[in-house]
This record gives sequence, structure tokens and C-alpha cells, in this order.
Amino acid sequence: MSRPRVLLADDHLMLVDALKKILEPDCEIVGSVGDGLALLKAADELRPNVIVLDIAMPLLNGLDACRQLKGNIGRAKLIILTMNEDPYLVGEAFRAGASAYLLKRDAALELKKAITEVLKGRTYVTPRVSGGLADISLQEPEARERAPEPTARQRQVIQLLAEGRSMKEIAGLLNITMRTVASHKYRVMELLQIKTSAELVRYAVKQRIV
Repeated sequence: MSRPRVLLADDHLMLVDALKKILEPDCEIVGSVGDGLALLKAADELRPNVIVLDIAMPLLNGLDACRQLKGNIGRAKLIILTMNEDPYLVGEAFRAGASAYLLKRDAALELKKAITEVLKGRTYVTPRVSGGLADISLQEPEARERAPEPTARQRQVIQLLAEGRSMKEIAGLLNITMRTVASHKYRVMELLQIKTSAELVRYAVKQRIV
């Protein structure tokens, strides 16, 4: 049986190197990237069986990357590897298309097991957070205040603005015009009834977009 093809996505090079050492005896590491936009491109080109990605990544966060990968690379299994133990994020990750959620500190013990499970069509949640899931994690969060939702492209623009990128930089990264960037920004501000750029950044942080 051929070894699973794994793509790694994390902006911490030391962690990526450590993951390679953990996985290389049993997996083929087809590549590694350090941001969400590079991940989308690499996934399309390399066609891995498994993608291991962090939530907190520059340019495009892991959850939004999952949503796009789910639609474009439907066969690849997505494994979230994060430092965040918030049970709510487990639900968000699975709704975004992930098949597994585990913590970076447990990667040496759990990552290979998670890969085995997801390739068998199962899901995997690290025991450290599974006990706190209760009923909220894999259900639609009806109890939460439901704010209007920006589109996927608008979320990308929000993240890049919150990271301090200029409109010119964003236009180049997303291959759109500066006018389109401005249009996305002000449509979001109108949708969310936000009046300043500082409020937009606070929204991005609160919604874990950045």
C-alpha cells in the first residue's frame, strides 16, 4: 500500500521540521507552506491525500482555507493542528470541512493516529478537548448571536487589512484591483454597521479571522 501524501501548512518552520521527522517514516511529505494562500495553490498543484494545517496562518486563516479546500479539493482529508483548546473551534473546524482536530503539543503522540483515522473515513478529536465539547461543538451554534456573515472573499480582505496590509498589497495578493478591495472593505463595514478601520480589526479578532 502506498504511503499517504501529506501537505503541511504552518508558519512556524521549527514545527514543520518536527512534523516532517514524525511523519516521514510512514508518509510522503509532498510539500510545506507558511500561509493560507500558498496552501490553496499547493493543494491544487500537489493533490495530497492529507493536509495538516494550523488555524492561525497569515494571509488566509486555517478555517477559511478549510472552507475553500473543501469545495475545491474534496478528496483531501483536512487535519487541524493548533494550540487552541477552545471546544467551540472544534465545531467550527468540522463545519469548515476538517476531519480531525488535535493540539500541537500532542502531535508526536496523536498525529499519525489522526491520519490513519481520517484516511479510513473517520473523524478524530484530541482527548484534551473532546471532553469539553458537550453539545455545542458539532452543532450549528444557535445560541450564539448570529451576526451577518461576510463572503469568503470579504473575509480574506478583512484578514489582510487586520494584518496591516495596504490596499495595494491586498490587490496584488488576491489579483484584484484596489477599487475592488475598497469595495469589499466598505461593503463589509456597511453590512456589519462598522464605522472605522479599528472596529473592523476588532471584529476580525473577535471572529477569529485573524
